[in-house]
Amino acid sequence: MTDQELADLRQSYTQRTLAEAEAQPDAVRQFRAWLDEAVAARLDEPTALTLSTVDAATGQPSARVVLLKGLPDDAGFLFYTNYDSRKGRELAGQPLAAATFFWPGLERQVRVEGRVEKAPEKMSTDYFRSRPRGSQLGAWASPQSQVIGSREELEAREQAVETEFAGQDPLPRPPHWGGYILRPHRLEFWQGRPSRLHDRLVYELVDGAWHITRLAP
Repeated sequence: MTDQELADLRQSYTQRTLAEAEAQPDAVRQFRAWLDEAVAARLDEPTALTLSTVDAATGQPSARVVLLKGLPDDAGFLFYTNYDSRKGRELAGQPLAAATFFWPGLERQVRVEGRVEKAPEKMSTDYFRSRPRGSQLGAWASPQSQVIGSREELEAREQAVETEFAGQDPLPRPPHWGGYILRPHRLEFWQGRPSRLHDRLVYELVDGAWHITRLAP
């Protein structure tokens, strides 16, 4: 495909609108309403989000896709990972992050910005115990984001963990694995519209209350 052919790829967005009058006053509850619609529409991976973090020492941003696992108290976005992974190390040095949800089937995008904290230990343990056994083994076996010599090395580590925990179900939660909660201070809801005149509503948390403004597309 040529550069011109790539440049000519475009789609007109015509499905829906987003007006202030129809938006909920609470940003996370507005997000939950949109997420419920994405799930009901049977979109692929509706809970997938692009999580962006920053290396505090270099200022280099990095991004990856993780899965949303809850909205605790309608005040945060919960996900789980290895604390020693790149994202875990970056969050330890700079506990600020951004999350982006994109639902092309609904012509919608949501951007979230806020501060990240570790989830309570019990929350992480309860969720870990609910995971399939293979996922539990993988959390123990994989030194996430570290260099490994081969696929065979990773599979050997998994087998060693299986042997170590034979007959134990569920496995204990690894000390290096658990949840994070992104506590937002800003959310932007984007609804595709014709002629690229999209609807963009921004919620900003000021003195404990959400304030809504409209941005030009």
